[in-house]
Amino acid sequence: MLAEPSVVELDGAFCRALLPRRDPDGHKGTFGTVVCLAGSLEYAGAGILCATSAVRAGAGLVALAVPHWLAPVVAGRVPEVVTVPLFGLKSVQDLDPDLALASVDERRPDAVVFGPGIAETAGYHRLLVSLLSEAGAPIVVDGGGVNLLARAAGWSAPKRQLVLTPHPGEFARLTGAEVTASDERRLERCVEAARRFGQVVVLKGARTVVAAPDGRVAVSPFAVAALATAGSGDVLAGLIGALLAQGMGRFEAACLGVHLHGRAGERLSLSLGDAGVLASDIAHELPATRHELAQHSQ
Repeated sequence: MLAEPSVVELDGAFCRALLPRRDPDGHKGTFGTVVCLAGSLEYAGAGILCATSAVRAGAGLVALAVPHWLAPVVAGRVPEVVTVPLFGLKSVQDLDPDLALASVDERRPDAVVFGPGIAETAGYHRLLVSLLSEAGAPIVVDGGGVNLLARAAGWSAPKRQLVLTPHPGEFARLTGAEVTASDERRLERCVEAARRFGQVVVLKGARTVVAAPDGRVAVSPFAVAALATAGSGDVLAGLIGALLAQGMGRFEAACLGVHLHGRAGERLSLSLGDAGVLASDIAHELPATRHELAQHSQ
């Protein structure tokens, strides 16, 4: 039985102290490069949402890496995002991991987001294994990436630092432990997973839990119906990736990302109500949400 961890609430006071400094003399390189390996023909919007969120969260440069046949679909949808075609696609079901990895490395990312909306194919599985076997930028593993991770043998000692962002269903596939929104052991199970894998785990849902392998754990105060919309998790993944690229530690980036995401949803629910909020609305609300948090520190 785990000892009861000391739980931090992700309120404004705690998260305000985490905000990375924005150097007025900085340039796009100062604020980091994020590569989002996200999206598929069925879920092209997931990649767009992830990349949009990373831009809105303050990353200096964001690249959306997709199979080359998908590039014309997403190119220019967000003018500020670079589209990186992943060549080496032999079929819709396959992707050459060496060529794909070379395309990612060419961007010299400070953070990678892997998985929102991807097709869970053998090619992406091999690409994920390749990423984990080489030292490099930290990776936010989300969505289809978490499902692929659950099927990847021997991934528990990767050469990169990870932030895992499963929803309850993905968490169950990854750990074998079922969780529900009302599960009294939800926090404990998240802490167990972080220690077991040696990675930061973000268990999404109302009052999202963030746990680090060293025993630190934090809980979001937000339970906002406006966030219960398709693509909301893609926005969170891009947001955390952008904060990592700006030099934050994994636990801190996850905590601040969860807070900004929740507070953006709360702000939108106050102006638009709890129904009909789009995931893209959440992404576009991030600058004002971050500014609000920073202003309260002055």
